[in-house]
Amino acid sequence: MENMGQRVLNDLKIQIRMRGKAKHWGKPTTLTVVYKPRLNQWFASITVKVDVPEPKYGSESDLNYESVVAYDLGTQTAITTFDGSEFNEIKNQRFTRALEPLLKTAGKDKRRKRAPNRKQRVKPSSRWKKANKRESQIKRKIGNQRKDWQHKVTSDLSSRYDIGVTEKLNTKGMIRKAKKGSKRKNQKVGLNKSILDVGFGSLNKMLSYKIELKGGIVLHLPTKQLKPSQRCPKCGKIHKHWANLSNRYHVCDECGFRLSRDKTSAMVMYNAALGNQPGYGNDLDKRGFPSSTSKTSKHTGSMKQLGKMKRQKSRSSDGSAETPSLYRAG
Repeated sequence: MENMGQRVLNDLKIQIRMRGKAKHWGKPTTLTVVYKPRLNQWFASITVKVDVPEPKYGSESDLNYESVVAYDLGTQTAITTFDGSEFNEIKNQRFTRALEPLLKTAGKDKRRKRAPNRKQRVKPSSRWKKANKRESQIKRKIGNQRKDWQHKVTSDLSSRYDIGVTEKLNTKGMIRKAKKGSKRKNQKVGLNKSILDVGFGSLNKMLSYKIELKGGIVLHLPTKQLKPSQRCPKCGKIHKHWANLSNRYHVCDECGFRLSRDKTSAMVMYNAALGNQPGYGNDLDKRGFPSSTSKTSKHTGSMKQLGKMKRQKSRSSDGSAETPSLYRAG
């Protein structure tokens, strides 16, 4: 039996509220029911089999691949983008820090109650269950706020750009705990919180699949080779002291270039994608820059293949060959 916005599970004799709607119509295949003790709530997950058309790339796509954006992820500014003409900075919302006082209070209150212990066969007290539920609700609220913000940001960027350019980040390594005896242990804890608050890994994944869905691509540039936070976008000189996170404004002693750290990184990545970054070369295919479609699609394995496809598309449309817009100097 089914009502508007609700589903009744006859076997369990419970009623589950439903919200949202599927993006595509399809045939329901499985129903998974999960009970979460911390929230004292039941959840139902319905798997639907849908026929989604595969994205078309290169000459088969309707995209012109002219709109390119390079984006740098950070902690002070969550995302800094550069599209060849202007920068855009998206503020870090700091969802965890906003609700951290409430979370600490809830955690402290829970520690005062009798917690469960399976080895000693100790059951949790009713007060511990209530305190645990309050803490879980706050954590869930933080997660929902972050996920909602990420979806809005990535949907906006993917709708405006056909090609995304970013560096390949090792998020697990970045949030690794500080070594024992480290003098900067407290700083590392704060940095880890800021990274997790932005959600580097999930942001990259969301933006990649949303751009891919419409036939675009995302370039993941190798950080160790490119060094976007240390390289000058104008002359290409490497400044090792720029790697220090406390250095927020970069001044090149070689050419006099001046710009903030995040904007400098975004500009270097943009130049590298177009093949006109000084001191780094312009053959992206030989350098092995992987794209988000390299392993998942047979249509576009590299930027070089994409360029060939766009040239073929130009010839078929007007009979004359054109230089792909991606390789034009921006």
